[in-house]
Amino acid sequence: MKERLTCQVLAALAMSTLCFGTEVCAAGEVTGDLGDVVVTAERIPSSRMSTPADVTVITEEQIAANHYQNVGEALAQVSGVVVTNGNSNGDSVVVINGDERVVVLLDGQRLNNDQGSMTRASVNLGMLPSMKNIQRIEVVKGAGSALYGSDAVGGVVNIITRRGNKAETTVDISTGTGRTHEYELTNQGAQDSWSWFVTAGLQRRSYFNYKGDGDDSKRMENSDYRKSSFSLRLDKQLSKDDSLQLNFEHRLSDSGIIRKTMRQEHNYNNVAVTWHFKEQQATPGFLRYFNNYKGTDYQGKFDTRMQGIDYQNGWKLGKNNKLIVGAEWHQSNSSNLQSGYVDKQITTQAMYLQDTIRLDNKWFFVPGVRVDHHDSFGTHWTPKAALNYRADKHTKIYGSWGRVFKAPTADDMFYTDAWMRGNPNLKPEAGHVETLGVSHDFGKKASVDVSYFWSELHDAIKWVYDPATMLTNATNVSKEEKQGIQISFTGRPSDKWSYDLGYSYIDSKIDDAKVLYYQPNGYRLGLHYHCNRWQANLLGRMGSGLDEGLYGCKHYAIWDFNTTYAAAKNIRVYFKVNNLTNQVYYLYPKSAYTGAYYPLQGRSFQLGVTVSF
Repeated sequence: MKERLTCQVLAALAMSTLCFGTEVCAAGEVTGDLGDVVVTAERIPSSRMSTPADVTVITEEQIAANHYQNVGEALAQVSGVVVTNGNSNGDSVVVINGDERVVVLLDGQRLNNDQGSMTRASVNLGMLPSMKNIQRIEVVKGAGSALYGSDAVGGVVNIITRRGNKAETTVDISTGTGRTHEYELTNQGAQDSWSWFVTAGLQRRSYFNYKGDGDDSKRMENSDYRKSSFSLRLDKQLSKDDSLQLNFEHRLSDSGIIRKTMRQEHNYNNVAVTWHFKEQQATPGFLRYFNNYKGTDYQGKFDTRMQGIDYQNGWKLGKNNKLIVGAEWHQSNSSNLQSGYVDKQITTQAMYLQDTIRLDNKWFFVPGVRVDHHDSFGTHWTPKAALNYRADKHTKIYGSWGRVFKAPTADDMFYTDAWMRGNPNLKPEAGHVETLGVSHDFGKKASVDVSYFWSELHDAIKWVYDPATMLTNATNVSKEEKQGIQISFTGRPSDKWSYDLGYSYIDSKIDDAKVLYYQPNGYRLGLHYHCNRWQANLLGRMGSGLDEGLYGCKHYAIWDFNTTYAAAKNIRVYFKVNNLTNQVYYLYPKSAYTGAYYPLQGRSFQLGVTVSF
């Protein structure tokens, strides 16, 4: 019997005011986007209200309005999502529903690799080059293994890039606290059947300050970084229904390791070529080849190269069925000279099938199954079933069940040094995730989403410290259980004001013992103002009941503020303040063994200008 989950729901506070003068103000920002079409949850375009999943969309307008510096900063505003280090340097991982096992996609192409890390995450968000080339970010919470395979336990993040559609060049220059300087250049265009979107950027920071245990701010030693990035999306329209797409992303970074004198260098190079066909139909298909490289130099070099071929096709069977099938072949080659393994190859093949069935005008049933074959761990089946009920035009009630699994990474199996030991005899993690939810649109003024999930994972892999040997070993624990609830409410009380409120509570246990969660449960608040040439956003994350020894505070309220002024049609000046109140807060809880922790950056400022021509 599962424990009864109780929570307090934050009441919505609607605000409205008048602009000075007689000018008409534009509509405020609304984050619900209930009527939007999404592609990640079912791998084909579908109405968000007809999709039996908890889906959040971060739009191009929201990204531009808040001047997010990286994907982590944008994701951190989504209820139920935590990003480690997301506001510090962009080198971070995403946690959904309390789980690091998350698939991250770029235009539907998997970025996860088989090397992984000492945690369960296998994607560093710092590998993504620029926010300027992102059209939207779709976040799907809950099991996704039936469609996306290993890692899709907590959910899926799909970053959809912009396609060039007009002749435009944009320059973005900013400066800020800690001698932070950023320069970004974008160019897009379209001619005949070709289109392109190019970005290039340089980022520099000398240090960052944080609020320590006392009243004074402290400078974080060795916290500087230097980064450069480049991305290209090139599209060729072959016919009305067919096109070719080339993606290339490069990022190079050199950053200090906090509280140490060592450096860490990252080199990311990703390339993908995709043939899209049946683009104007209800079940579009694609054939893709990709080759991703990640190289790191930190006390020795380690790298991994992942290449693969993905294929998907679909058919509309009558008026009520949309069937999709897909096949994947992925192969990785990983080396970690520091830990003594070289050229460890992992090959996986997979096939999946899903049928979206419209039972009548109100009921949608989505069964699916995926089979993965791992060359070291054999064959695994991950079925799913989801049901969506459209109670009326503005309401959906949904439930889903799905099997999940995650194979051990190369580091899990082979990492060996003086302090840590991998284990080649590990078992894959396997279990199930269930989700129940309801979404309701109150019209153009407000919307609400509520979802509850629970998961159970057997043979979960953890790196466990053994005091007897003073070694940290990769180990299969017996059982990992999670359950949680997320509530979000968005509204627009006037043409000038909009808001979004969120509450999340997640409980995580291993063998009935409560485990630490990266960021304690709490609230999200966004207040947005848009009138004439001015735009402003106040973003807050709040929580309480913390262990002060672990997090540096008993409760937290982290506020970020930004404002933008359209000086001319093609010139925008913006100003940002992150951690407005200089909050003490540890992004990583203090280690019981080393005493180390990673603090949230203190109050920081950024002033920038964007010019388009």
